Amino acid sequence: MLNKGIKFLIENKIVAGLLLVLLVGWGLTNSPFNWDLGILPNNPVAVDAIPNIGENQQIVFTKWEGRSPQDIEDQITYPLTTSLLGIPGVKTIRSSSMFGFSSIYIIFEEDIEFYWSRSRILEKLNSLPANLLPQGVNPSLGPDATGLGQIFWYTLEGRDQNGNVTGGWDLQELRSIQDYYVKYALSGASGVSEVASIGGYVQEYQIDVNPEKMRQYNIGLQQIVKAVKESNRDIGAQTLEINQAEYLVRGLGYVKSIEDLKNTVVSAKDYTSLRIKDIANVHLGPETRRGILDKEGAEVVGGVVVARHRANPMEVITNVKAQIEKIKGGLPSKELKDGRTSQLTVVPFYDRTQLIQETLGTLNEALLMEILITVLVIIIMVYNLRASLLISGLLPVAVLMVFIAMKFFNVTANIVALSGIAIAIGTMVDMGVILSENIIRHLEKAKEKFNINAIVYQATSEVSGAILTAVLTTIISFIPVFTMTGAEGKLFRPLAFTKTMALVASLIVALFLIPPFAAILFKKRNRRKKAGFIINIAMIILGIAAMIFGYLLGIILITFGIVQLLQQKNILSAAKANLINIVISALVIVYFLATYWRPLGITQNIALNFIFVALIVFLILGGFTLFRNYYTRILRWTLQHKLLFLSIPTAIVIFGFSL
Repeated sequence: MLNKGIKFLIENKIVAGLLLVLLVGWGLTNSPFNWDLGILPNNPVAVDAIPNIGENQQIVFTKWEGRSPQDIEDQITYPLTTSLLGIPGVKTIRSSSMFGFSSIYIIFEEDIEFYWSRSRILEKLNSLPANLLPQGVNPSLGPDATGLGQIFWYTLEGRDQNGNVTGGWDLQELRSIQDYYVKYALSGASGVSEVASIGGYVQEYQIDVNPEKMRQYNIGLQQIVKAVKESNRDIGAQTLEINQAEYLVRGLGYVKSIEDLKNTVVSAKDYTSLRIKDIANVHLGPETRRGILDKEGAEVVGGVVVARHRANPMEVITNVKAQIEKIKGGLPSKELKDGRTSQLTVVPFYDRTQLIQETLGTLNEALLMEILITVLVIIIMVYNLRASLLISGLLPVAVLMVFIAMKFFNVTANIVALSGIAIAIGTMVDMGVILSENIIRHLEKAKEKFNINAIVYQATSEVSGAILTAVLTTIISFIPVFTMTGAEGKLFRPLAFTKTMALVASLIVALFLIPPFAAILFKKRNRRKKAGFIINIAMIILGIAAMIFGYLLGIILITFGIVQLLQQKNILSAAKANLINIVISALVIVYFLATYWRPLGITQNIALNFIFVALIVFLILGGFTLFRNYYTRILRWTLQHKLLFLSIPTAIVIFGFSL
């Protein structure tokens, strides 16, 4: 079946080309690197900086103002904990009792679905016995987020038109704008679970009673509380019919100002009413605070945006920033005493975008350098430019296929997951090298006239079974990693997944895409001289245009075009032309490596970095080439002196155990 699939694609190269275009396009749309895809849709893999290794937990939060931790523990934490223990899938429950509030952390088994556990908790809370908790105490479920959900912090600051800090806003004003405008607007952004306000003063009506006047009028504190509660509501009565018209009778009592509270009647006697302003002082004041938000030594007001569970953090931050741009025009401004205008502005305080982009940038650069080094090694060791291009094309296509698999299986792209691709690159290219060298060997043995499709199929079918067995052996060795649970599993399973998918993708590309394109590249062409001359001139012109627009890869096109022209004019032989092409390609790759790597430092001249990288690369590859040339002699000597040679690894093993 495997060989039938290979043969079908070799004979139907258009199908292989369409498959390649489909995989490349699909992979580009799922790429997490935020590439400009033009007309292609953008549906990237979820991106974060680090993997989420937290527990599968939910939080039940309960407030009981003014109570001691012991009261909270006895009357809220303990009863709730014992009631929540019966929820299916619960592994353990941890609780914390603080002054005025209780926090209960419910840890579920890893296989329990996140939102299913939330619905079970809500069911349990709704079915609690009536007198289990103190009157007026209502436990609430925490946001549908994880410990890594805090993706964006911001502050509200007054700025002038040049972006300089102006001030002019008190903390109460800022907190009110945050609570009643900014918070609600950002909560509407897609993927946001919660926007928590921090800092400033929460404005509230405060009634400071006079104990002496309360004693004189024989008024208790509960009477004042009852009067305030009953006055702050609307009451509906029946209807009145006057002149055949029906009127609704309502009592409007919602408090809208301090005067409404001051004039609230506490009691009435002998046609005289006692109002709150007679026995207390009513004013606006700040709610009791448990902490502040400090920025560079100054107290500020801000908020924390929490992303929803399994949401794409990068996408959520983008949505939040777009929402900030929308509400920017609605934020108030005021004129200061010095004549400047202070415009209230949302200023990012912590933005995970930079961390994510730096992480992706580091991995992107690492993958690019690995691919360049691999291409360089292939060009020099294989010593066939066509085969080198064929093998090098395997890497980017296989990486794009990994992005498709990550999107399909909801694997987040983070520093650990993408490292799996970097680790697998060395193994990925081995299959292309084995296959290409076997094809070249068969072509060298073939007669002058040969069927390229038959030779490529024969060469591929010879090694396809061995390649498949080797890759499956590596994949099976990762099965223990997939069985890991807890924090270890969340940390290492994505790496094992991406490495496995990279190997599978490289296997598919090597066995099904390289053979048909090898049949195209290695096919003998009897082109007319005029057509070849036009193609080479077009290649040179294209290279010059690329150089004008700043693309140094144009050097390769110009060189290839000139060399092909010289070969066409019989000035250069085919062997010399191939050597020149390989040398130019290797030098260009070394230049790119020196540009990205800069081993001697950014301050040093690029020429020195180029020389340093060239020395390192060519010394190492020269050593490999020397070993390859003398490998036959070394192998013959080891076979003739088996005991002497085997004593070397034996001594190394014994020495290793002794340490």
